[in-house]
Amino acid sequence: MALKKQLEDKIFDMEKVAIAFDIEPFDIYFLGGAACILGEYTERATRDFDFIDLNYPSKLGKVFVQLRDFDMLEYESTIISPKYKERVIKLNKFKYLNVYLLSPEDIIVSKIIRLEQKDIEDIDELIDIADKELINQIIDEVLLRDDLYESKKDQFIKRLPKFRERYYV
Repeated sequence: MALKKQLEDKIFDMEKVAIAFDIEPFDIYFLGGAACILGEYTERATRDFDFIDLNYPSKLGKVFVQLRDFDMLEYESTIISPKYKERVIKLNKFKYLNVYLLSPEDIIVSKIIRLEQKDIEDIDELIDIADKELINQIIDEVLLRDDLYESKKDQFIKRLPKFRERYYV
């Protein structure tokens, strides 16, 4: 729980900076390890934030720097469904910024492209709370994307059989 509070405090700092610099509220969609901790999906120790780049203006840099360690993920190179916003969970404790977490199922699918040890450990925990039918639906949505970089799609397709075999999806 201490780690969750540390991550939340960084987002509260983002809100303070946004207000101080008169920056309009904006949406931010977290995925990866920080989303898993904030959503209480898993308890893996991570301090980095992954979020989807919504073509933010450069003036938001002073807000994002409050996260310290972060990766802004380009939509076209990220394994997510175009319908991810339909399944997000809003964190209502943040009153100024609109902070969302991707669903456990969307996070699982985003990790298939790598399937490194830490990804497998995350999926091992997430799969217990996930809807496997929804995972299959999300996989299909990703495979239908025309705007996903071909190299990323190829890598995803290459890893998919290993994922399906391990998790019976």
